[in-house]
Amino acid sequence: MKPKTTMIAAALALAAQSSFAADTYPIDPMHTFPAFEFSHMGISVWRGRFDKTSGTITLDRAAKTGTVDVLVDTASISFGLDIMDAKAKSEDFFNVAKYPTATYKGKIVFSGDKPSAVDGNVTLMGVTKPLKLTVLSFNCIPHPMNKKQELCGADVEGEMNWGEYGMKWSQYGQGDAGKTKLRIQVEGVKQN
Repeated sequence: MKPKTTMIAAALALAAQSSFAADTYPIDPMHTFPAFEFSHMGISVWRGRFDKTSGTITLDRAAKTGTVDVLVDTASISFGLDIMDAKAKSEDFFNVAKYPTATYKGKIVFSGDKPSAVDGNVTLMGVTKPLKLTVLSFNCIPHPMNKKQELCGADVEGEMNWGEYGMKWSQYGQGDAGKTKLRIQVEGVKQN
Protein backbone atom coordinates (compact mmCIF):
# COMPACT_ATOMS: atom_id res chain seq x y z
CA MET A 1 0.00 0.00 0.00
CA LYS A 2 1.29 3.47 -0.83
CA PRO A 3 2.01 5.83 2.13
CA LYS A 4 -0.70 8.29 1.04
CA THR A 5 -3.26 5.47 0.70
CA THR A 6 -2.22 4.10 4.10
CA MET A 7 -2.72 7.53 5.72
CA ILE A 8 -6.16 7.92 4.15
CA ALA A 9 -7.19 4.42 5.26
CA ALA A 10 -5.99 5.14 8.81
CA ALA A 11 -7.87 8.44 8.90
CA LEU A 12 -11.07 6.76 7.70
CA ALA A 13 -10.71 4.00 10.30
CA LEU A 14 -10.22 6.60 13.04
CA ALA A 15 -13.26 8.56 11.85
CA ALA A 16 -15.34 5.38 11.80
CA GLN A 17 -14.27 4.54 15.36
CA SER A 18 -15.09 8.01 16.67
CA SER A 19 -18.50 8.01 14.98
CA PHE A 20 -19.43 4.91 17.00
CA ALA A 21 -17.94 6.12 20.29
CA ALA A 22 -20.99 8.13 21.34
CA ASP A 23 -23.52 6.36 23.56
CA THR A 24 -27.22 7.18 23.33
CA TYR A 25 -29.44 7.57 26.40
CA PRO A 26 -33.17 7.87 25.74
CA ILE A 27 -34.65 10.07 28.46
CA ASP A 28 -36.66 8.21 31.11
CA PRO A 29 -39.96 10.13 31.31
CA MET A 30 -40.72 8.69 34.77
CA HIS A 31 -37.54 10.21 36.21
CA THR A 32 -37.19 13.44 34.20
CA PHE A 33 -38.98 16.61 35.25
CA PRO A 34 -38.10 20.16 34.20
CA ALA A 35 -39.05 22.21 37.26
CA PHE A 36 -39.13 25.98 37.66
CA GLU A 37 -39.70 28.69 40.22
CA PHE A 38 -40.50 32.39 39.98
CA SER A 39 -41.56 35.25 42.20
CA HIS A 40 -45.22 35.59 43.14
CA MET A 41 -45.73 39.35 43.53
CA GLY A 42 -42.43 39.59 45.38
CA ILE A 43 -43.87 37.95 48.50
CA SER A 44 -43.36 34.24 47.87
CA VAL A 45 -42.13 31.80 45.23
CA TRP A 46 -44.34 29.78 42.88
CA ARG A 47 -42.97 26.36 41.99
CA GLY A 48 -44.11 23.97 39.29
CA ARG A 49 -42.93 21.45 36.75
CA PHE A 50 -43.69 19.81 33.42
CA ASP A 51 -44.77 16.21 33.87
CA LYS A 52 -44.19 14.92 30.31
CA THR A 53 -40.73 15.04 28.73
CA SER A 54 -39.06 12.97 26.02
CA GLY A 55 -35.83 13.01 24.05
CA THR A 56 -32.28 11.71 23.92
CA ILE A 57 -28.86 12.51 25.28
CA THR A 58 -25.66 11.35 23.62
CA LEU A 59 -22.31 11.11 25.36
CA ASP A 60 -18.90 10.52 23.87
CA ARG A 61 -16.75 10.28 26.99
CA ALA A 62 -13.54 9.67 25.05
CA ALA A 63 -13.97 12.84 22.98
CA LYS A 64 -15.62 14.67 25.91
CA THR A 65 -18.59 15.81 23.88
CA GLY A 66 -22.30 15.12 23.73
CA THR A 67 -25.70 16.42 22.74
CA VAL A 68 -29.08 17.03 24.33
CA ASP A 69 -32.37 16.91 22.40
CA VAL A 70 -35.45 17.34 24.59
CA LEU A 71 -39.17 17.78 23.87
CA VAL A 72 -41.47 19.09 26.62
CA ASP A 73 -45.26 18.77 26.55
CA THR A 74 -46.27 22.26 27.74
CA ALA A 75 -49.82 21.11 28.52
CA SER A 76 -48.35 18.87 31.23
CA ILE A 77 -47.50 21.91 33.37
CA SER A 78 -48.39 21.35 37.01
CA PHE A 79 -48.38 23.65 40.03
CA GLY A 80 -50.42 21.32 42.21
CA LEU A 81 -53.28 23.83 42.01
CA ASP A 82 -55.98 23.45 39.34
CA ILE A 83 -56.72 27.17 38.95
CA MET A 84 -53.03 27.96 38.43
CA ASP A 85 -52.60 25.06 35.98
CA ALA A 86 -55.52 26.40 33.92
CA LYS A 87 -54.04 29.92 33.93
CA ALA A 88 -50.62 28.59 32.88
CA LYS A 89 -52.16 26.79 29.88
CA SER A 90 -54.12 29.86 28.73
CA GLU A 91 -53.21 32.37 26.00
CA ASP A 92 -51.88 34.76 28.64
CA PHE A 93 -49.27 32.31 29.86
CA PHE A 94 -47.95 29.35 27.78
CA ASN A 95 -50.77 29.28 25.20
CA VAL A 96 -50.57 25.48 24.97
CA ALA A 97 -53.36 25.26 22.37
CA LYS A 98 -51.12 27.09 19.88
CA TYR A 99 -47.73 25.94 21.25
CA PRO A 100 -48.17 22.41 22.63
CA THR A 101 -44.43 21.73 22.91
CA ALA A 102 -41.17 23.37 23.88
CA THR A 103 -37.77 22.07 22.79
CA TYR A 104 -34.20 22.28 23.99
CA LYS A 105 -31.23 21.31 21.84
CA GLY A 106 -27.65 21.72 22.94
CA LYS A 107 -24.04 20.57 23.11
CA ILE A 108 -22.62 19.14 26.31
CA VAL A 109 -19.48 20.76 27.74
CA PHE A 110 -17.14 18.62 29.83
CA SER A 111 -14.90 19.58 32.73
CA GLY A 112 -12.48 16.73 33.23
CA ASP A 113 -14.32 13.45 32.76
CA LYS A 114 -17.84 14.70 33.51
CA PRO A 115 -20.39 16.99 31.85
CA SER A 116 -20.42 20.43 33.48
CA ALA A 117 -22.74 22.48 31.24
CA VAL A 118 -24.94 22.46 28.17
CA ASP A 119 -24.78 25.26 25.59
CA GLY A 120 -28.05 25.19 23.72
CA ASN A 121 -31.20 26.85 22.46
CA VAL A 122 -34.69 26.65 23.86
CA THR A 123 -37.75 27.14 21.67
CA LEU A 124 -40.82 28.27 23.61
CA MET A 125 -43.99 29.76 22.18
CA GLY A 126 -42.38 29.81 18.72
CA VAL A 127 -39.37 31.86 19.86
CA THR A 128 -35.84 30.41 19.95
CA LYS A 129 -33.16 31.84 22.24
CA PRO A 130 -29.85 30.65 23.70
CA LEU A 131 -30.00 28.99 27.11
CA LYS A 132 -26.97 27.73 29.02
CA LEU A 133 -27.55 25.07 31.64
CA THR A 134 -25.16 24.22 34.46
CA VAL A 135 -24.75 20.56 35.42
CA LEU A 136 -24.71 20.43 39.23
CA SER A 137 -24.23 16.68 39.45
CA PHE A 138 -23.80 13.78 37.04
CA ASN A 139 -23.51 10.08 37.92
CA CYS A 140 -23.86 6.70 36.24
CA ILE A 141 -24.47 3.27 37.76
CA PRO A 142 -25.36 -0.23 36.53
CA HIS A 143 -29.15 -0.34 36.17
CA PRO A 144 -30.41 -1.69 39.52
CA MET A 145 -33.17 -3.76 37.91
CA ASN A 146 -31.73 -5.42 34.81
CA LYS A 147 -28.02 -5.17 35.79
CA LYS A 148 -27.17 -5.02 32.07
CA GLN A 149 -27.53 -1.38 31.09
CA GLU A 150 -25.94 1.80 32.36
CA LEU A 151 -28.25 4.27 34.08
CA CYS A 152 -27.13 7.91 34.19
CA GLY A 153 -28.69 10.90 35.87
CA ALA A 154 -28.03 14.58 36.34
CA ASP A 155 -29.28 17.60 38.22
CA VAL A 156 -29.19 20.74 36.08
CA GLU A 157 -30.05 24.41 36.59
CA GLY A 158 -30.45 27.55 34.51
CA GLU A 159 -32.37 30.81 34.27
CA MET A 160 -34.58 32.32 31.61
CA ASN A 161 -37.04 35.18 31.22
CA TRP A 162 -40.47 34.04 30.07
CA GLY A 163 -41.33 37.56 28.89
CA GLU A 164 -38.71 37.27 26.15
CA TYR A 165 -40.74 34.44 24.60
CA GLY A 166 -43.95 36.44 24.25
CA MET A 167 -45.74 35.62 27.48
CA LYS A 168 -48.59 38.11 27.85
CA TRP A 169 -49.39 37.92 31.54
CA SER A 170 -47.85 41.24 32.56
CA GLN A 171 -46.76 40.20 36.04
CA TYR A 172 -44.54 37.41 34.69
CA GLY A 173 -43.85 38.71 31.22
CA GLN A 174 -41.89 41.89 31.89
CA GLY A 175 -38.52 42.80 33.33
CA ASP A 176 -37.19 41.00 36.38
CA ALA A 177 -40.67 39.61 37.11
CA GLY A 178 -40.24 37.32 34.10
CA LYS A 179 -37.09 35.71 35.45
CA THR A 180 -37.57 32.04 36.09
CA LYS A 181 -35.12 29.65 37.71
CA LEU A 182 -34.96 26.20 36.15
CA ARG A 183 -34.06 23.07 38.08
CA ILE A 184 -34.12 19.92 35.99
CA GLN A 185 -33.72 16.33 37.05
CA VAL A 186 -32.99 13.94 34.19
CA GLU A 187 -32.26 10.24 33.90
CA GLY A 188 -31.60 8.02 30.93
CA VAL A 189 -30.78 4.36 30.29
CA LYS A 190 -27.98 3.59 27.84
CA GLN A 191 -29.23 2.14 24.59
CA ASN A 192 -27.45 -1.12 23.78
